[in-house]
Amino acid sequence: MAERRLVPVTTSGRLSNEDLAPTTAAQATWRTWDLFCLWMTSAHSLGSYGFAVGMLALGLTGWQTMLALFAGVLMLWFGSNLIGIAGQRLGVPFPVFARATFGVFGANVPALLRGLVAIFWYGIQTYLASTAVIVLLLRLDPGLRSWTEPTFLGLHALGWAAFLTLWTVQLLILNYGMEIVRKASDVAGPVVWIGMIALAIWMLASVGWSIDFGARAGVPLTSGATVLAFTGVAFLMVAFMAGPLVNYADFARFAPSRQAILRGNALGIPFNETAFVVISIVISLAALKKYGSAMIDPVKLVADIDSDAIVIVAAIFFAIATVGINVVLNFVSPSYDISNVAPKYISFRTGGIITAVLSIAVLPWKIWGNEAAIVYFLGGVGALMGPVFGILVVDYYLLRGQRTNTADLYSESTAGAYFYTRGFNPAALIALGVSGAAAIAIALVPSSQSLTAVSWPVGALLGGALMYALSLRPRRTSRAAPS
Repeated sequence: MAERRLVPVTTSGRLSNEDLAPTTAAQATWRTWDLFCLWMTSAHSLGSYGFAVGMLALGLTGWQTMLALFAGVLMLWFGSNLIGIAGQRLGVPFPVFARATFGVFGANVPALLRGLVAIFWYGIQTYLASTAVIVLLLRLDPGLRSWTEPTFLGLHALGWAAFLTLWTVQLLILNYGMEIVRKASDVAGPVVWIGMIALAIWMLASVGWSIDFGARAGVPLTSGATVLAFTGVAFLMVAFMAGPLVNYADFARFAPSRQAILRGNALGIPFNETAFVVISIVISLAALKKYGSAMIDPVKLVADIDSDAIVIVAAIFFAIATVGINVVLNFVSPSYDISNVAPKYISFRTGGIITAVLSIAVLPWKIWGNEAAIVYFLGGVGALMGPVFGILVVDYYLLRGQRTNTADLYSESTAGAYFYTRGFNPAALIALGVSGAAAIAIALVPSSQSLTAVSWPVGALLGGALMYALSLRPRRTSRAAPS
């Protein structure tokens, strides 16, 4: 059976343009290696390192933290296969994929929610990459310290120069379309391993090649508290990657076969992400032994190295890695999501420009330095990705039995299978509203990390259950064909 049934659709009007149309056979160039690199790029960032190390603060030992994160990696792997296989078979980006569930116009709701989170994180990741560039510049020319005072809108002149340079590079990458994104991912994914391995070797050498995997950054836990913390870390691992998981169809659509998806996911998630977790914990435990704290980011560790050559190389690698993850995870998604709002007027590239401009307007360095903004805004909106995932999976696999009328994803006709009520599916939107409210409430519960950690699974399960219950009525699927 053919991996994908290509259906001709119009590339004009309110629902389509060339970027949102189904992938052609000639565009299916993302093979196993590319998908492997995609997940490498997704995992290899200063934010990912900070997340893994931050889990030590919950009180687990080094080896317990690694096992808990591995459990989360396995859940992420399972979810990525569900979304990836569906995305590859349909050959459409996430906002178009969501039309079958939320309605041809209702899909803008989950798409814009995902795009909003990505815009903020795009700005934050660009800022984090710029800090590595600043370390590099100051090591090359200490005289540039005069550029670090005064500040404008919270950022000094050197910071603005580094930020805008990386901002421009990323915009240029996206301007050439998804093929250049694939090539950028192929480079950024593997290259960071050189920097991480070099940093791990230097850190281990500095502590006598000996670390304690039984060490912990937080206070010791009781047996019950250990179980709760272990479960929380596992679910937080999934929640951390919830956005990329939801919009994985943006990339899976370019895979030539189901086998490419399964192989790329297997190499990129359980194999690679576990390895990245291990090396992150090793570096942090070495930092704990050397400095008395594991909560030191790699850029600060690199800045402490005596060798100029190592500092320069490591800073370049960290900048490349962060730019890579930013383009893949936080640029592609909102570009498609914004384009989906008005395809006739907004192309993928135009959506990218809008994303880039908004990422400056939100002043990401101020957000990164504001814990309340991270927790209550990004954490709250991010909690909605669990319900979106649950609703999409239940609808595609259980309610529609993997059957989709691709042409109707682009149809404005009231007789279209996914027009529902004026282009909106009430069942999906109600399920998202109720489960989303529950997920946000749980995510923002003060002083309850163990409860906050379950916001993603609760949201996903509740959203999926409500979608199933509210959809137990005749559905217009008679014309839908296997996708």
